[in-house]
Amino acid sequence: MKRDRDEAEEEGNEERNKRKMEIVWQTPAHPAQKQDYVFHNGKRHVRPYYFEFVSHVNKRWEGKTIVDLFAQEFRGRSRDYYVSAVKCGRIQVDGENIPVSYIVKRCQKISHFLHMHEPPVMACDVEVLQNEPDVLTVCKPASVPVHPCGQYRKNTVLGILQAEYGLAPLYPIHRLDRLVSGLLIMAKNPAKADSFRQHIEAGLVQKQYVAKVVGVFLDAEQVVDANIDYNAREGRSTAEVGISNGDTTLKGKAACTKFTRISTNGIHSIVLCEPVTGRTHQTMLLIALR
Repeated sequence: MKRDRDEAEEEGNEERNKRKMEIVWQTPAHPAQKQDYVFHNGKRHVRPYYFEFVSHVNKRWEGKTIVDLFAQEFRGRSRDYYVSAVKCGRIQVDGENIPVSYIVKRCQKISHFLHMHEPPVMACDVEVLQNEPDVLTVCKPASVPVHPCGQYRKNTVLGILQAEYGLAPLYPIHRLDRLVSGLLIMAKNPAKADSFRQHIEAGLVQKQYVAKVVGVFLDAEQVVDANIDYNAREGRSTAEVGISNGDTTLKGKAACTKFTRISTNGIHSIVLCEPVTGRTHQTMLLIALR
């Protein structure tokens, strides 16, 4: 209910503002710029902006009214919100405003303009370690996602590198979770990215993580085997340990990680983590099992 009230208030403000000033829409083609960022209390904020989310009418959507389509397919917002968004022109078809009764046709372009408030990240620089003709190596700070995802578009490694160094386009050849810091290697062209991909698939590239954990980690090398089940809708993973039998079936894919203690002060331990397989969120989940 609170969200609906907030949305209604925001929509009312938007309608009043439209009479005073022209709203500037942004699409994926708009590059991140230095003036997009505001730094406050150790955090990097992004100035709010309108962003165009694009989809195209498929066979299943064809013949529905524009409001029915959004209410049935995108249930994160209320039907009243979508009615208001169509009337305000924040939902368009083929770049044109349409009535709420409009029936969509196959392959039409649907645009949904949302007022974006990206979550802040830590105000750390994305340090460039090596800048070669085909490859860029940087130090990714914790809290910053690598590429646009969820609510993040400009507060990403790719967005910050484009805004502050003019480095674009870039092709990440591997990914680090948002909360993880570390070495990030990116190709500057598709051919180099494909070359790296082939090396990774052939097992010629290995990842290592260094983790700080609470407690005294075991001195001997630990090998953890588990199944990792990644839920793409929720963006989270769960780990299961055991053996599948007639009564129980483990979900997900097999994952294996080796852990070696580097040092300990009796309160915390520094641990080297070496994934044998590559699964989403594998290292953090399996170290938690120890």
